[in-house]
Amino acid sequence: MQSYTIGQAARLLGVSPDTARRWADAGRVATHRDESGRRVIDGKSLAEFSVEIAQGYDDDASYTSARNAFPGIVTAIKLGDVAAQVTLQAGPHRLVSLLTREAVEELGLEVGMQATARVKSTSVHIDRT
Repeated sequence: MQSYTIGQAARLLGVSPDTARRWADAGRVATHRDESGRRVIDGKSLAEFSVEIAQGYDDDASYTSARNAFPGIVTAIKLGDVAAQVTLQAGPHRLVSLLTREAVEELGLEVGMQATARVKSTSVHIDRT
């Protein structure tokens, strides 16, 4: 399972590293030490927390993305026989992409993994990052 440093988690959540650190210190998201002694967050825990905090974002706030790219974290994957649905939380934005099961498997996508959603017109493409 992929783990994220406080700085990486902050970037994915759209907050400062100090904010992410305060949330971890307050026990809002669990951390542990990696083999290098750095404090890290398990990918699945970060995915769950990203969904939780997204519900608290101000809907009236304006958000922009550079060239329609939304870096975030995979929060859900539903696999069918042929098709798949991937949900990505990018700060306050929840993006859902419908793609083939084969594409999900080739990308090796898993819940808790960092990915980037690219939006073009009404299509959402997922890039493994």
